[in-house]
Amino acid sequence: MADSYFGPVLCKPSSSPPPFFLLRIPKLRLRLPSSKSMAAHCHCFSNPKPVQPSLLVFSGGTAFNGVVEELKKLTTRVAHVLPVSDDGGSTAEIVRVLGGPAVGDIRSRCLRLSDQSTSEALAVRKLLGYRLPINPERAKAEWYEIVEGDHSLWEGVSRPYRETILAFLVYFQNEILRRPNETFCFGNGSIGNFFFAGSRIFFQSLDAAIFLFSRVSDIPSESLVLPVISTNDRLTLGCELWDGTIIRGQNEISHPTNSAIQPVNKARSSLPTLPSRIKRVFYMSSEGRNLLHEVFPAVNSAVLDQLSNVDCIVYAMGSLFTSVCPSLVLLGIGEIISSKSCPKVLLLNGTHDRETGGFSASCFVTAIADALNRTYGDPHNCLKNSPSQYINTILIPDGGEIPVDVQCLSAQGISGVVVVNSIHDPKVGIIFDPESLINALGNVVSRYLRTKN
Repeated sequence: MADSYFGPVLCKPSSSPPPFFLLRIPKLRLRLPSSKSMAAHCHCFSNPKPVQPSLLVFSGGTAFNGVVEELKKLTTRVAHVLPVSDDGGSTAEIVRVLGGPAVGDIRSRCLRLSDQSTSEALAVRKLLGYRLPINPERAKAEWYEIVEGDHSLWEGVSRPYRETILAFLVYFQNEILRRPNETFCFGNGSIGNFFFAGSRIFFQSLDAAIFLFSRVSDIPSESLVLPVISTNDRLTLGCELWDGTIIRGQNEISHPTNSAIQPVNKARSSLPTLPSRIKRVFYMSSEGRNLLHEVFPAVNSAVLDQLSNVDCIVYAMGSLFTSVCPSLVLLGIGEIISSKSCPKVLLLNGTHDRETGGFSASCFVTAIADALNRTYGDPHNCLKNSPSQYINTILIPDGGEIPVDVQCLSAQGISGVVVVNSIHDPKVGIIFDPESLINALGNVVSRYLRTKN
């Protein structure tokens, strides 16, 4: 049942030994705690500010990034839950040669959360956010400059941080050299992704790699970046269309390209339409091609812990089926969300994309409810919860092209609809104005906390 504090609202609010120098890193104190506290590193160094609301955001690595900086003004007590199934861009090349989960979305969010208050913080951010040239030969030459410590990107990075970061870049390079039968293409490669991959392989732990990246980039101690699945294995996302077609791979579903090193082009006009609407997304074995190869990975326990205790749950704007739903279809997620009485807020996209052509607002709600209920998955693990048990408020960008079918939303039990100021992005169209969005989200959370207290 929808939470009673939301009345009808329609308003516009304003395995090998480490390199030698890794063993004598000063100052950073890289002694790792247990895996659970690494995942919840926000509790390791300082107490969260009690006046700040706590949020959990399901998102991908692109669309929500634009409001992360503004969100810090409302609260830094945010658990960012991201999928690890992205197989596009330089991530695809890392996974192809070295295996493991995709870390591109996690790296992207970590960079957005990183400190920018000092010149060194900005230098570290610039280094870890740098992409090599698309041309493979030029990229390889520049990569060697970086890994040998001669590149200008190292300017402004002090010795402790330099040695820490360089250690894992060298380790990443060594792992590539240990695979002589594979030729690694550095074109369009992300230095942050290389650092992530090197640390993950060294520690044999994705949680440890995130912990290290968070310390190096000085992410606020009460902020969390959580992979929805904590694994060292490769994960492949699949989708089933309503006409029975199976598509393998997140990038092939959302933004297909002709080359692994080709930058992902998210402009709608450049993408072919799907032959049928998406029925569901699911995980499949790395070599799987059909429904017989569906697998059921376990959700990261740290995600469930955070989900049980937050003041607000947010389904972010972005690629609905490949950024948000991969986190929702896992066993345990729907069970906890449906049991909570806090705000559960959908941030509606401002434009259609390849995944949601022809969708109305109620179609987005249905897709999220079906994912959380696992409606079209294993019949033994399906839930029967109503949409209003998962979503009770929708924030809509003013002037967006997604039809807001109020009567259908009302039939789904959703009456909290808030129109938020928007801006026009020349690449993707209508998007939320970041300040207005966070103000609106803050109002929703504040209203709930006043009622709760």
